[in-house]
Amino acid sequence: MTHRNSTSRIHRAFELFGILGAALLCVAAFPTQAQDTSRIARVTVYPGSATVERVAKVPAGARSLTLACLPALLDAQSLQINADAAVRVGEFNVLTEDRDVVTACASPLDGRIRELEDQIAGVKAEASALQLVDGYLRSVAHTGTGDEATTPAAGTRAASPTPAQITATAEVLRKSGQDSFARTHQLKRKQEALELSLKPLVAERNRVASQRARVVSVTINLATERDAELRLSYQVRGPGWQPTYHATLDATKSTVLLERQALVAQNSGEDWGNVQLTLSTGQPGRATQGQLPRPWWLNVAPPPVGAPAPAPAMALAPMIATTSGTMGGLRSEEAMPTFDVSAIDKGFATEFAVPQRITVPSSGQRVTLALGNHSAPATLITRAAPAMEEAAYLVAHMAQPPGVWPAGPAGLYRDGAFVGTGRIDFGTPSAGAPAGSTSLSFGRDELVTVVTEAPPGIQGTAGFTGSTIERKTRRAYSVQNRHTTGITLQVLHAAPVSRNEKIEVESRYQPQPTELTWNRSPGTVAWQQPLAAGATAQFSAEHTIRYPKEVELLERQ
Repeated sequence: MTHRNSTSRIHRAFELFGILGAALLCVAAFPTQAQDTSRIARVTVYPGSATVERVAKVPAGARSLTLACLPALLDAQSLQINADAAVRVGEFNVLTEDRDVVTACASPLDGRIRELEDQIAGVKAEASALQLVDGYLRSVAHTGTGDEATTPAAGTRAASPTPAQITATAEVLRKSGQDSFARTHQLKRKQEALELSLKPLVAERNRVASQRARVVSVTINLATERDAELRLSYQVRGPGWQPTYHATLDATKSTVLLERQALVAQNSGEDWGNVQLTLSTGQPGRATQGQLPRPWWLNVAPPPVGAPAPAPAMALAPMIATTSGTMGGLRSEEAMPTFDVSAIDKGFATEFAVPQRITVPSSGQRVTLALGNHSAPATLITRAAPAMEEAAYLVAHMAQPPGVWPAGPAGLYRDGAFVGTGRIDFGTPSAGAPAGSTSLSFGRDELVTVVTEAPPGIQGTAGFTGSTIERKTRRAYSVQNRHTTGITLQVLHAAPVSRNEKIEVESRYQPQPTELTWNRSPGTVAWQQPLAAGATAQFSAEHTIRYPKEVELLERQ
């Protein structure tokens, strides 16, 4: 018997080994699916779009890899797959589906939310139990207040409790009620704290769910000889960056400290956590080819036959709508953020590499990065336009510093105090600034007094000389420097400009202006001169306008 039992056990063992071997062969016959452990390693942000690079670990023997829960704004045509030499990459497919049907795309906040909800349910259950205890204590206290009690069985009067029993019962009820009320209050406070912790988690989960109503999955067929890395890059629409600056004027040293800042924002549907960020001035979303000239032909028009039919407008309308929609969307998305420490010239674009790793949530929140500063010498001018406003403003001209300085808004500070906002743009000439420089206005100069004086007699006179009307106008200005140091004063004045040969203009100035076409604008004259501390300067302009009396003068001022 023992021998037979041993033989049967051996046969059963061989059968079991056969089943396991067949199972292993079946497993080996099917491709091995690598688990998605990808992470975002690098992001290059453009004005209005971004290129995201994901890195995934691929184990040896893997035959396919699926990267799930990618943003629906992913541009499938921009997909690029690169891998180590140990990985051979085959075909891939892209699938877009609803987020709710993909279990792998469940929010990581769901577990924490369920935990808090369970804790709140436990608190409510304990509070309900305490309500039962409170009701019982109230019934006992109500029964104990009666002077007499009757036994239901015999119908006889029970003996009245002794004073010691009453005292003991009252003490027990008091202690139990006090503990119950104190515990109820503690549970109420605990429930409030749990609900306060739950509220932002639910709001964040709902925000992510609304942004990622649909998700994209990319499945890649591959052959892996050993453990390796695979990199998937794709472009998404929506993110963007723009430079912003702080400009601080030191009036005593005539220098401006420019602080570069980076503003980055995105709502692509996936958070960028601890990524290497690069900012580029390129714009991949723009057309890759400019418009070509259309043929210009001439022909003899046929003789008219009745009223001409109106030209069809529907053929051009879709083109206009598409073009304006694209450009409009680009402009609305360009209001984004960032700047750099190291600039890389790519020939057709400039890239700014942020040295530290950055986290940018997918909420549209603007992340501000401080990325260096530059102190630039400045030429200070006190500018006044008395005819427009009896006030003077401090203006600083700065040459463009070395490197690339994209245009952007600037917060302006004068001697440490905030005075307002401006814009730094070295590519567009500023009013009155030399070529290759920009000007910033740092607010009103309260120690310079500007007065528009009324000269003796009538300011404006008009009369006839034969068949010609003649009109004279005179303006006079006075500027006083109440600083303890000298300043460079610039006074602007608008002179009449004739746009018709029948209108004659004659102008006299005292003193003679430095420029008659200031800022390349005909008719805008400028006096510029040093003004010592405590000194006053006088300026006057007299204009004579002549035109035929049969001409109706059109004037804009």
